[in-house]
Amino acid sequence: MRHLKAGRNLGRNSSHRLAMLRNMVTSLFKHEQLETTDARAKELRQVAERMITLAKRGDLHARRRASATIREKAVVHKLFAELKDRFMDRQGGYVRIVKKENRNGDGALISIVQLLLQEEEKKKDKKKGKAAAGSPAKAAAKKMRETKPKKKGRSAEKSEVTKAENVVKEES
Repeated sequence: MRHLKAGRNLGRNSSHRLAMLRNMVTSLFKHEQLETTDARAKELRQVAERMITLAKRGDLHARRRASATIREKAVVHKLFAELKDRFMDRQGGYVRIVKKENRNGDGALISIVQLLLQEEEKKKDKKKGKAAAGSPAKAAAKKMRETKPKKKGRSAEKSEVTKAENVVKEES
């Protein structure tokens, strides 16, 4: 039984698995996109998001911890200089995994791992801003819905008719 054994082995011993993940996270930050198997992509996401969180901290200790994982000094500089600003407003979820296809040889599920782009975040903010501010047409439609009387069932209509009859009888 595998109780309390978190993470995937990926068919490798621990040193090989760590080296592979370090190489993959370096390539991901260098090219901002990577194609790999689905299981590797899910493990890579954890390491990549941890590195981005370190970059958001931005102090010397965080840079040294990131340098211990990322293999190239230029990639560490890119992460702490450029990519940090892209994700400053996000609370997490910096990496997207898109399922692609099954590999021909062994049928393994292939996924594309991507860093989120800054333009996508701006588009979402614009949509939220329009919805919050509301266009005049949407405001008018909302006002119409609020002023429009609600549909009532037959029992409610009958009770209104009987109330109206009672009022007429009392007046006469």
